[in-house]
Amino acid sequence: MRQLKCVPSDTRRIHPQFPEEEHEAIADGRGGKVQFLSGYVVAGSELMEDQMRLLILGTGGMANQHAARFKAIEGVSVVGGVDVVAERLTAFCTEHGIANQFASLEEALAWGEFDAVANVTPDNIHHPTTLLAIAAGKHVFCEKPLATDAVKAMEMTEAIERSGKVGMVNFTYRNSPALQKGRQMVLAGEIGAVRHVEASHLQSWLVGRHWGDWKSESKWLWRLSKKHGSNGALGDIGIHIVDFASYGSGLDVTHVFARLKTFDKAPGHKIGEYDLDANDSFTMNVDFTNGAIGTIQATRTAAGQMDQLRLRVYGETGSIEMIYDTGQSTLRACLGEDVHTATWRDVPFDPVETNYQRFVQAVRAGRTQEPSFRRAASIQKVLDKALASDLSHADEALK
Repeated sequence: MRQLKCVPSDTRRIHPQFPEEEHEAIADGRGGKVQFLSGYVVAGSELMEDQMRLLILGTGGMANQHAARFKAIEGVSVVGGVDVVAERLTAFCTEHGIANQFASLEEALAWGEFDAVANVTPDNIHHPTTLLAIAAGKHVFCEKPLATDAVKAMEMTEAIERSGKVGMVNFTYRNSPALQKGRQMVLAGEIGAVRHVEASHLQSWLVGRHWGDWKSESKWLWRLSKKHGSNGALGDIGIHIVDFASYGSGLDVTHVFARLKTFDKAPGHKIGEYDLDANDSFTMNVDFTNGAIGTIQATRTAAGQMDQLRLRVYGETGSIEMIYDTGQSTLRACLGEDVHTATWRDVPFDPVETNYQRFVQAVRAGRTQEPSFRRAASIQKVLDKALASDLSHADEALK
């Protein structure tokens, strides 16, 4: 198939079509510094003088965020786009001034004039396309979830680590400076040993129209349908809040007891081609590595909450609360003598770099940073165990 050329456009608009896009675009990515977590060394970069050529694979809603964010980083060129829907691909490339269009990843790889891939395809396409990109020697920045199950996610992890290339996953809410600062405080022992954790991710697009009409728009309907590749709220936002809770508390989950719920939303549980059978809400009771316990929950039916992630970590000597609410981060703590009066105080924090900036720096340095493929695979194991627990009505251990 022939390579297409697209006329550049001066338009640089970020589309608020998905919660991750809208909120990340207006908050927290203000160019500040954050200490990187330990990574693993990868093979040397082939980039010339810090230049990076990026291919965007999949040009749906979230791809607009990737294009805008990566193009804003000095030295990064978005050189190509890939999509099976020609009209969507052309519109995307025109809007973002991308010269090269491809109907398949194989076609783009045959061309080969790029260093890294931003994989923004539907969830069930991440696995095969990422493996193709890795086999071709490309760095990969993958949207969450890394895969639809932990087995596939670990296969991708092992492939990227063998390849010596950088592989990172876009856990968007890691961009919250409150989360980063709160984690530092927990790890520094400012609240003592963690004893209890409570975390929630609340959205309301099933009851409000602030992001559009889910009943008539495919960008929402597919998220409600298993056959269209959705694992429901658990796979869509559950992966965010499990990472948020585990990362913020500095602990890993060891046991899960979960309940998933799908509500009646339309006659016959169906709208057009979409079976509305994916879960809308879930709750988890969890154990952590140090013996702490906690609750993690998420829903798309929380009227009054556009997109709020809230984490409270309670320790032996104090507590910390980290909140990301529709683009605004808040950090509060109850420490020292304030514990005796139950007084909470705001904690200041500095801006942090975005995942997009971290990925570019990782490729340039030849060292994978967090969130890595391995981290995403570990979170996927928790989600898999939650699904198993809901079916078995029993506690599920992570091994």
